[in-house]
Amino acid sequence: MATITRRRALREQIVALLEAADFAALAALAGRESGVVGHLAAFLFSPGERLHWRAVEGLGYVAAAQPEQARKVISRLIYQLNEDSGSFGWLAAAALGELGRHQLPLVKDILPMFYGFLEQDFARTPMLWGLGRLWQVHPRVLEEALPLVFAFLKDSDPQLRGLAAWCLGRVRPEGMKEALASLVADDGQVELYDQEQIRRTTVGQLAREALGAQD
Repeated sequence: MATITRRRALREQIVALLEAADFAALAALAGRESGVVGHLAAFLFSPGERLHWRAVEGLGYVAAAQPEQARKVISRLIYQLNEDSGSFGWLAAAALGELGRHQLPLVKDILPMFYGFLEQDFARTPMLWGLGRLWQVHPRVLEEALPLVFAFLKDSDPQLRGLAAWCLGRVRPEGMKEALASLVADDGQVELYDQEQIRRTTVGQLAREALGAQD
């Protein structure tokens, strides 16, 4: 009973830190409590809620401060993206990208898998987000994925078009300006976790922002 009570108290503490977006305190807590990473990973399976996206970001901060703690969850995330797991992966792909953003050596050996996740319907959207986060800090990593991201600009799903535009704005590759020009008036709806909030915007707005970043 004492163990259950302690786990519940730790979970409540983590939730409070995520709600406050106090990622520094969360990383410090992970240095004292080995169960933090496990709790954060458990939050990844209800996408669309701000708390669960903040858990993704929180894993990145833990990886930066406590890489060995974060390392423990990588195999679990990969398994959740395996068809044998019976799950839909949810935000596991996004979390892998966020881990790489903060601590690239943790995912260096599995970067080719990221390309594979972009080819899987259920993992594509969160992996695009994770790739965008990774590219914002490490723009030269996984450049071989660029043609696939360019192709997503023409997808029928506005979420994919918007995330692809957002991703390209992180690396500003050759040909981006021409590719995004046709999307600036695209009013397809997109949901994006950015700057600690879930943002509802359009493909066109993200395309214009990416073009603006190039200028």
